[in-house]
Amino acid sequence: MDEPRSRKDAARNREAVLAAADALFARGESPADITMADIAAAAGVGKGTLFRAFGDRAGLLRALYESRLEPIRKAIEAGPPPLGPATPPRERVPALLDAALCLKLDNRSLALALEEGGSSTSPYRTEHYERWHRMLQGALEQIPGLTDGGFTAHALLAATRADLVEHLAAGEDVPRERMRAQLADFVAKVLTSHPPHGRAAGE
Repeated sequence: MDEPRSRKDAARNREAVLAAADALFARGESPADITMADIAAAAGVGKGTLFRAFGDRAGLLRALYESRLEPIRKAIEAGPPPLGPATPPRERVPALLDAALCLKLDNRSLALALEEGGSSTSPYRTEHYERWHRMLQGALEQIPGLTDGGFTAHALLAATRADLVEHLAAGEDVPRERMRAQLADFVAKVLTSHPPHGRAAGE
């Protein structure tokens, strides 16, 4: 087989695997029950194809998550407000957290699988978490008077953890829009404790 055709086949197989994994996680009740063999069968490829393309289950989960994150990443890096870089930090921080929450809500099983068993390292050392933390910390540190941006970013991101989102959505039946409103209120309270320069909290 010539090299260009081989690359096309590999790319086609990759897309088929991601689509199959996406469908399985979207309808699966237990992310842990979805195996590489299940995904290979659904995609119509051999297990060897999965391991060659993604390395292991964690690599497949990361690739699938990145594909779902891509539109948000583009909006954050070069898009208009409220996510884009020109947005004032007090508006951008809640928008970033709302985007993180909506991503988890739209991909509950996938997000849960990624956070619970998608990596052998600490969830706080994964590439996707460090990226969110870095973006949020950068926005927080632009807020005058806020001197603990790193910790505050960790604390705010904790409110969007997949296990918490799953508990609220499935365990407490909290509607999507209510959850978004609760997060917005929480973020507003945190930012209110660091009022704009020259103003006291509560003014």
